[in-house]
Amino acid sequence: MAAQMSETYYGQPLVIATSGGKDSDVCLHLAAASGIRYEVMHNHTSVDAPETMYHVRDTFRRLELAGVKCTVNYPVYKGVPVNMWTLIPQKLMPPTRTVRYCCAVLKETGGVGRMIVTGVRWSESVKRRNNRGVYESVPHDISKKVIINNDNTDTRRLFENCKIQAKRVCNPIVDWTDYDVWSYIRAERITVNPLYGYGFHRVGCVGCPMAGRRKRFFEFGRYPTYQRAYIRAFDRMLSERAARGKLDGSWRAGTTGEDVFRWWMQDRNIDGQMKIEGFHG
Repeated sequence: MAAQMSETYYGQPLVIATSGGKDSDVCLHLAAASGIRYEVMHNHTSVDAPETMYHVRDTFRRLELAGVKCTVNYPVYKGVPVNMWTLIPQKLMPPTRTVRYCCAVLKETGGVGRMIVTGVRWSESVKRRNNRGVYESVPHDISKKVIINNDNTDTRRLFENCKIQAKRVCNPIVDWTDYDVWSYIRAERITVNPLYGYGFHRVGCVGCPMAGRRKRFFEFGRYPTYQRAYIRAFDRMLSERAARGKLDGSWRAGTTGEDVFRWWMQDRNIDGQMKIEGFHG
């Protein structure tokens, strides 16, 4: 139905948005198995794990050989190309659980004016169960967002007959459980991101504040280059705050990017505390 709506109202194929995770891989397989016409899109966040990027590249190579158009979207902020390391100084603060400007800029701008498919699932969080539907209308004014979860005839008629200008979203596996996803992957022998074989239950941006504290420390232990990149970005952020006269509160003169990183990671070590490497008693 989403593919038909895309062709009818947009005059273009459905777009499958892939993040490099297992849910995206399932959506890609479903699209191919259904026989619809579709394209594939990936939003380059600049903070995905190397294994994720390699998996996306391999997936794109396979799809392009099959004649599927694949596009990588590079984020732009205020008309200028941007990544996480240049975005943090502009925002004057690290991304947090309550202020996730990184998602808005780096992940959610692609697919404007198109009908897209995502692998969002209710079982991933309570918020997604409450705020995400099978079909979604995402206009520029987010307060006017429309979510459709049922098969009500009147709602379907209004939805299908309106001339669509905003981005529309279809979440075909929104009600799938983890068991459903992995059962389908095993049954269809779908190649997934190798990080799942290394103990990762979910893959995403390295250091994402929405991940648990222990998982974030684990990720930075595995990818220390990303930790150094965040610290450098925080140093530039502090310089920008100083230039604007906004060094106050916890971030006074003399604060370093390392200090901000420890605050951001909720590091409970105290300044001057001795740390004995390898001691877990």
